[in-house]
Amino acid sequence: MRAVVLRGHGGVDVLSVEDVPDPEPGPEEVLVEVAATALNRADLLQREGRYPGPPAELEIPGLEYSGTVAAVGERVRQHRVGDSVMGLVGGGAYATRLVTHERLALPIPASVPLADAAAICEVFVTAHDALVTQGGLTSGRSALVHAGASGVGTAAIQIAGAIGARIAVTCSTAKVQACHDLGADLVVDYSTTDFAEAVLEWTGGVGVDVVLDVIGGEYLDRNLDCLKVQGRIVQVGVMGEGVAPLALGKLLPKRAAIVGTVLRSRPLEQKIEASQRFATELLPLFDDGHLRPVIDSRYPLDRIADAQQYMASNANVGKILIEM
Repeated sequence: MRAVVLRGHGGVDVLSVEDVPDPEPGPEEVLVEVAATALNRADLLQREGRYPGPPAELEIPGLEYSGTVAAVGERVRQHRVGDSVMGLVGGGAYATRLVTHERLALPIPASVPLADAAAICEVFVTAHDALVTQGGLTSGRSALVHAGASGVGTAAIQIAGAIGARIAVTCSTAKVQACHDLGADLVVDYSTTDFAEAVLEWTGGVGVDVVLDVIGGEYLDRNLDCLKVQGRIVQVGVMGEGVAPLALGKLLPKRAAIVGTVLRSRPLEQKIEASQRFATELLPLFDDGHLRPVIDSRYPLDRIADAQQYMASNANVGKILIEM
């Protein structure tokens, strides 16, 4: 099979497209012929040596995929050869073939083309887990999500709308209209407006129930300003500074919670639980039109370096696909 292999860490020059041996599925695993994968910020961090993947003989990045089942292990019961599937993996999705546990391989909605499905799992499972499972967002409640035009942001906007919650997002000037078009109730251009002031005005001074943050740094203290009593801040990334100043005197009277979370390093059963809950609660909403993958651009595997450079420029709205 062909795969992107990291032979070192650093700039995009360490991304090497090579012919490597096919993986073999274990008893409860399926072998997938990959149609597409999608980029995530974690891929750039892994390439730079700042976010190691799971131990493997070859370091092949990639956290999500869509494709067709090519072979199944002897104990597999949920999938057959020829099934169209998508899902999350700890690594290895920058390849024409991969193996994954059968319960992590989800059916692709009938309304979504095979390659486009690669843009679903990482961002929708992340946003659903952070907002709903950990943040407690429900109908009638409100959320603030930073980087509203990112993959997670575009998924969060749609999820909030689908469950009857209100959502405010932050983004740059060029992406304001895209966030409005997806259905955000409040879009704050962070280059011209203080998001904490805007959110408090939007909520009548009460604040939001949950904040989903991928930035970190000085956003943490301002996120607390935006939060209502007994609200939650769910930190799913650190695109900004990794060290955050925080006025603890604000935290106590709000009886607030700050939750840090990642998907990649969770135990298998926890990954399965998050994926299966997403499948049960949200997958049907793709076929009825409430949810859709938001795709910015597509690159072939041989142009993986160009794709990662484009992601690093922060110009994309939604997902960047790599088609095999």
